[in-house]
Amino acid sequence: MRKSARLPPLNALRVFESAARHLSFTKAAAELFVTQGAVSHQIKSLEEFLGQPLFLRRNRKLLLTDAGQAYLLPVRKALDDLRWATQQLKEQDSEGVLTVAVLPSFAARWLVPRLARFRQLHPEIDIRLAPSAQLVEFSQSDMDVGIRYGRGHYPGLKVYRLMTEDIFPVCSPSLLEGPHPLRTPDDLVHHHLLHDDVLVDWRTWLLAAGV
Repeated sequence: MRKSARLPPLNALRVFESAARHLSFTKAAAELFVTQGAVSHQIKSLEEFLGQPLFLRRNRKLLLTDAGQAYLLPVRKALDDLRWATQQLKEQDSEGVLTVAVLPSFAARWLVPRLARFRQLHPEIDIRLAPSAQLVEFSQSDMDVGIRYGRGHYPGLKVYRLMTEDIFPVCSPSLLEGPHPLRTPDDLVHHHLLHDDVLVDWRTWLLAAGV
C-alpha cells in the first residue's frame, strides 16, 4: 500500500495561485490583504516543501517556471473544488434562513418591530439580520436581501422600492431674518450649504425643488 504524500499548507497554495494568476507578488498581497513580504515567505516555504522553484525573474518580470506552470492547474482546480464544496455545505445549512443586510438604525426603528408579524405569517422562515452601514456585495457574501437608502440603481440586482422619504433642509432661526432672509429655495444662493449626508445630497434636493 502506497504511503500518502504529505500535503502543503493550504494558505501557501492560496498565495501561490494568486501570485501565479497575477504574475506579481505585490498584486497577490493586495488581493489577500497581506504584506508582500508575507507572500514571498509563503512562496519560499512552498518551494522548499516541493524541492524546486516555482517562479523566476527575467528582465524584472515575474514568470512561472515549467514546474510552476504544471503545478498551477491542479492547484487551481483543487481550490475551486474546495470553494464549491464549502458553498454547497453552507447553502444546505442555511435552508429556510433569510439573511437580511440592513442599516442598524433602520433595523432597530422599523424592521425589528415588524418581525413578529412576519414570523406569524411565515413560521417556516428564520430571519437573520446582519446590521451594517456597508453596501453588501452579494457575490461575496451569504446575504439574501439588502435594505438600503438610495436611488435604487444597483446593476445586476432585482430592486424594489420599499418606501419613500421626505427630505427637507434645516437652518438656524437667525437665517430667517437679516439681509438675505430665507423664504424660498432660491434664497439659498446667498448662504453656505452644509453637507452632511452622501445618500441624499444638495444637488438632488435642489433639482426636486426646481432650483
